[in-house]
Amino acid sequence: MPASASDRAATVGAVAGLLLAAGPCLAQDVAKGSDVFQSRCSQCHVLSGVGQGPSLIGVVGRRAAALPGYPYSDALKASGLTWTPANLDAFVQGPTNLVPGTAMRVVVSDPNDRRDLIAYLATLER
Repeated sequence: MPASASDRAATVGAVAGLLLAAGPCLAQDVAKGSDVFQSRCSQCHVLSGVGQGPSLIGVVGRRAAALPGYPYSDALKASGLTWTPANLDAFVQGPTNLVPGTAMRVVVSDPNDRRDLIAYLATLER
């Protein structure tokens, strides 16, 4: 079942609070996260419609494999995950480590790139 609007809002609010606590580098981090998205994710994930991967708009706070119209792997469907910042971090650090059998293969090994990417994804609300 998809996360409710209030669950998504709470998650995005929590992420925003953590990022604001980081200080004035927030805009720079989100901009760098956009760059990471463009260089590492946009080959498969589009911001509107469905690409090779599902849209990542509204992904923060959404249940895994919950976006209608996308043929998720059985592994991701069975994962029971919600895309919290911590779960997104673990997933992009090693998708097959967190969800063996997932179709996702791209790894973002640098923790700063992952942090910035998740900050950017948190700005992509429906």
